Amino acid sequence: MYTGLTHAHSGLRWLVLLFLLLAIISAYRAWKGGGSLSKMPLFALIVTHIQMLIGFVLYFIGISNESNLKISFMDGFMKNAITRFYTIEHLILMLIAIVLITVGYSKAKRKATEEAKGKTTFTFYLIALILILLAIPWPFRGLGAGWF
Repeated sequence: MYTGLTHAHSGLRWLVLLFLLLAIISAYRAWKGGGSLSKMPLFALIVTHIQMLIGFVLYFIGISNESNLKISFMDGFMKNAITRFYTIEHLILMLIAIVLITVGYSKAKRKATEEAKGKTTFTFYLIALILILLAIPWPFRGLGAGWF
């Protein structure tokens, strides 16, 4: 089960990135072009929340599973870059990004004009995307993760 969820979580990142990019493009068009904001920000919100739920399951299974070396609160875990990343850095940055997406979506819904909705969505989603890109364990970072 853990391996399947890990693969799902790793593969779903591409959908998260795709929907966030599409939502940011849609928001920019609504902000600058005067058009209406599409449903893409909602789809990005849903996909990121699904990703978060899978991540929480993996996090708590990983803590209770002693054989999993990625998430561990043993002595000296902060000295190891891989355990520190998965235990602290990844979790905190992703939570901040998902809070930004949620707050941005909620604030944009309350705006009166499509331009204001687009600007709000664009700002919050772009900051969240940057945080997500920083928090993904890309293979070139040497954190033990692959592309999928």
